[in-house]
Amino acid sequence: MDRITNMVAERPVVIFSKSSCCMCHTIKTLFSEFGVNPSVHELDEIPKGKDIEQALSRLGCSPSVPAVFIGGEFVGGTNEVMSLHLNRTLIPMLRNAGALWV
Repeated sequence: MDRITNMVAERPVVIFSKSSCCMCHTIKTLFSEFGVNPSVHELDEIPKGKDIEQALSRLGCSPSVPAVFIGGEFVGGTNEVMSLHLNRTLIPMLRNAGALWV
């Protein structure tokens, strides 16, 4: 849990992902198209990735990836991020976190 807290503090937007996950790719692409440069942690490619995935599950991430944190706060996975986007609240959230300057 402490490791996740430290990783989430790295940047305004942090995404826990798996390289083979199509929904993870969708979320990373969405943020990229906004001009956001998130810190992306591919859990299937980093040491202790399985441990991090289990910790994310304990935090309530279901499924465990993608897990998106904005401004240090857990936002959710694909459904939550897309809902924020469709409700037009994602961009203001990204601005408030310092992830967007426009």
